[in-house]
Amino acid sequence: MQPQASQGWAMSLDVKRTYVVPDQTAQVARAIFPNGNPVMRLYDDLYRVVADRDFADLFPARGRPAEAPARLALATLLQFMEGLTDRQAADAVRTRIDWKYLLCLELTDVGFDHTVLSEFRTRLLAHGAESRLLDATLKLARERGLLKGGGRQRSDSTHVLGAMRTMSRLEVVGETLRYALNALATVAPDWLRACTTPTWAERYELRASEFRLPKSQTGRRAWAVQTGVDGFTLLALATADGAPPVVRDAAALETLRRVWVQNFLVEHGPEGARVEWRTNDQVPPSGRYIGSPYDVEARYASKGATVWSGYKVHLTETCDEGTPNLITNVETTTAAVSDDATTSTIHAALAARGLLPKTHIADTGFVNAALFVDAQERYGVDLIGPTRGDRQWQARAGAGFAARDFAIDFVQQRATCPAGKRSQSWTPALARGTTPVIKIKFAPSDCRACPLRPQCTRASTARRAITIRPEAQHEALRVGRAREQTADFAAEYARRAGVEGTIAQGVRSSRLRRTPYFGHAKTHLAHLMTAAAMNLARLLRWLADEPKARTRHSAFARLHQLAA
Repeated sequence: MQPQASQGWAMSLDVKRTYVVPDQTAQVARAIFPNGNPVMRLYDDLYRVVADRDFADLFPARGRPAEAPARLALATLLQFMEGLTDRQAADAVRTRIDWKYLLCLELTDVGFDHTVLSEFRTRLLAHGAESRLLDATLKLARERGLLKGGGRQRSDSTHVLGAMRTMSRLEVVGETLRYALNALATVAPDWLRACTTPTWAERYELRASEFRLPKSQTGRRAWAVQTGVDGFTLLALATADGAPPVVRDAAALETLRRVWVQNFLVEHGPEGARVEWRTNDQVPPSGRYIGSPYDVEARYASKGATVWSGYKVHLTETCDEGTPNLITNVETTTAAVSDDATTSTIHAALAARGLLPKTHIADTGFVNAALFVDAQERYGVDLIGPTRGDRQWQARAGAGFAARDFAIDFVQQRATCPAGKRSQSWTPALARGTTPVIKIKFAPSDCRACPLRPQCTRASTARRAITIRPEAQHEALRVGRAREQTADFAAEYARRAGVEGTIAQGVRSSRLRRTPYFGHAKTHLAHLMTAAAMNLARLLRWLADEPKARTRHSAFARLHQLAA
């Protein structure tokens, strides 16, 4: 096999190719690893996991013969299993005996160019086949009776740093204009030279950075406005009649337009149009704000003391005693997406794979009243997780009457307070414009004369009002909060902690918390590859009769456990 570089998409596939380890390769590999190693066992125990026919739909019937996709898939899995770059993985194909053993290559085979790995990932994305390798590991586990629907699964998420740096708003606009100018200088240099001046070259040559920006607020505002004027000028020139089509179609210009809309206002007055820098309260929320021109899908977020720009990865895995813990689903979202926005998506994906659990364990971020109902009624899944507490002062103080202390009659659409008074109004509404709730109010005359009023309301109008969820959600929330107080819930929920070990494994082996790619699609593909590689490692350990790892305790903690 000669080193093969990427030369386009016109490649055909030979699905009849067979794979047997060459005698000399096997002899040398066995001499070095008499008992094999994890890479060799992928051939010996799992027989290579994938075959060329698994990728037949990704290649045309005619064209230049393609590099064997099964080899590329296996090399990609090993790459993510060991946390290698494309160049390092290509070098491993050329130099590692165990890799040659798995890929069924002669010792003298020089492998392929590293760009072929990138092309293989691009082909997967282009055909919507990004989950194919993860699905292959799950299929392999199912065929061996190690995975099935039902049982328990658990989910958790972690932050993922984007491949770009976090920038201030001034840096964002400066770097976006610089990015657009560099892109146009590549595709239309003559046009751009005619449209700009040497002053622009001096202003936007260097990377936008805080230490190069003016220090005073007046100077910074003036710098921002001038950058805004220059950006609008470039957009006008690029969309004017006579501008080359390659300029009008440049993706960098669309990014420039979006960033300028988010950061600048154009005021029209008697003296003409005037560019104004938006104040911080006028910019979009973090879920929509573009924080870097190099990755317009990455978003800023904070969780506790952790602040980052990029994405989140949500992992779901099995956690039954008699089978290996295998990752069954991977969701990648922007950093600004809340965990509970993915719960239904996870259930839908597991249903599509035929792997819905009977019990799904997650932390508070993944559960709410609506999801308890949706999981049970739509998917038959018992969603387990701590509910959010009642934030009203009555519930926090523990000495007042919280909403849970009121008797609710959904048939008659009324509530009865602890003093026995019935509600005056029952009004369906939307909380924050999206969440269905019911607002219940009591008569002011009843509340003013009530001896229990200090425990019920501090409102100057002396009128108590409560907000509850619709009946199904209200009941689910009541049952969930009652269950949280039981020993069975504590034992069941304790299983969730194990998924944090899965995240730690991904961080150590494949840098799960840092994506090397720009964009959601490539980042998600990397997470799927990481999950597939972790599944293979766990299958191999299970087949080797290695026990599951237990929670480790420090020497000091063990000392006191023994004493107890």
